[in-house]
Amino acid sequence: MGKRKSRTSKPAPKKPAKLDTEFTCPFCNHPGAVECLIDRKDRFAEASCRICLESYATSANALTEPVDVYGEWIDACVAANEGVVVRRCKPRLGDARDYEDHV
Repeated sequence: MGKRKSRTSKPAPKKPAKLDTEFTCPFCNHPGAVECLIDRKDRFAEASCRICLESYATSANALTEPVDVYGEWIDACVAANEGVVVRRCKPRLGDARDYEDHV
């Protein structure tokens, strides 16, 4: 004798998590202001900010996604800032005396 088929079906496969398509601008810090445009036919990708109008362009392939273009832009910003000395404001003479009195 054969076993009857169960009426319950297999659970549906889980959908992969969707990646972001809008990002925070590395220059003006506005969330959701950066959009990525990918032209796979011409192998061109661009990320641009709607607020401060900064942009970054790179080459694209069939597997390029908006998060990849944004990640390359962030990497290029980090590489450009590498070795840059951070300037700090020096206290004014009056401020230095006030500081010494409180310490």
